[in-house]
Amino acid sequence: MKIVLAPDSFKGALSAKDICHSLEDGIKSIIPNAIVTSVPMADGGEGTMENMVLGTNGTFVKKEVTGPLKEKLSASYGILGDKETVVIEVAEASGLPLVPEEKRNPLLTTSYGTGELIKDALDKGFRRFIIGLGGSATNDAGVGILKALGMKFYNQKNELLDDGGGSLGELSYMDESQFDSRIKESTFLVACDVNNPLCGRNGASAVFGPQKGATEEMIEILDNNLNRFAEVVLEEKGKEIRQIPGGGAAGGIGASLVTFFGATLQSGIDLVMKEVEFEKHVAGANLIITGEGKLDSQTLSGKVIMGVTKVAKRREVPVIALCGQLDITRKEIDKLGLLGAFSIMKKPCDLEEAFHQTPIWTRDIIENIMSIWLFLARNTNLGE
Repeated sequence: MKIVLAPDSFKGALSAKDICHSLEDGIKSIIPNAIVTSVPMADGGEGTMENMVLGTNGTFVKKEVTGPLKEKLSASYGILGDKETVVIEVAEASGLPLVPEEKRNPLLTTSYGTGELIKDALDKGFRRFIIGLGGSATNDAGVGILKALGMKFYNQKNELLDDGGGSLGELSYMDESQFDSRIKESTFLVACDVNNPLCGRNGASAVFGPQKGATEEMIEILDNNLNRFAEVVLEEKGKEIRQIPGGGAAGGIGASLVTFFGATLQSGIDLVMKEVEFEKHVAGANLIITGEGKLDSQTLSGKVIMGVTKVAKRREVPVIALCGQLDITRKEIDKLGLLGAFSIMKKPCDLEEAFHQTPIWTRDIIENIMSIWLFLARNTNLGE
């Protein structure tokens, strides 16, 4: 019997890799001869880089970079198993968790460190990049990234702009003369699951600014500043970037990656599944186990489970999903293409205890599921 494990992380509780370990332990305790293939998944957000590297037997590179508040920190990027593709998460060097809650201020935070990761990979000879945009602490339109790669931004006094989204309102002109020429030799694919534009009521500042520490007053300033950045880009490059779908992702990094890197924005889960060759892993499988922290209406809009069931349907492989919180109906479970969905929770408890018990409860529930599956397999043709 071949079982493929393809969960997302249970955020705050267990990584996708560790969930796979718990699931495999439980499966093997019931069906010792099962062939278990682990392909930890992600949709472009937190954990994407790690899971893609693990899923392709790749490697990690550590680099000291500039953090969101210009502090020095250690960040990593991944090299996939093809030894040609680099995966960079914006959150690694420019992420919200790197900034203490009391210091979160998108007028100040910079994406410079993410640019340093790109530069390091370019220096090592890589020319194919996958960028995950989830979890940024910035609202600087990716100007920090551009600075790290040689671009310069000036105000009317011919002074270099300060870092952060708060200075973009003073932008007068850009100097691309020293922008890293290797960018033109490279390919950039971007995992992006939002369609928000750069500016306006649905833009980067209004929608994502509050979680990064922006007050109502800051949101207005930041949005005006992104508009100013867009105006200068239009004047100098003849490109209107304000309405690019997904341009507002990661505080406007999406728009800059499209404009200055020739990047293509893609569905995060579709991009991840293609790069880890998920369909090949599923070939010949009898069952797929997937999951994420919470199954709710958002799951229906293209997260990991939806991606997994699309592939499974083509291959006619049943899929079971596990989660911490199950907040969808049986009808919605059917719509997702799942055979079944189960919460691992054993009793009412606080979040701290739930996180602590996640590995044990995950193993326990998969043992129960496998016991039923084994019984059915012995009496039907499900495979054993």
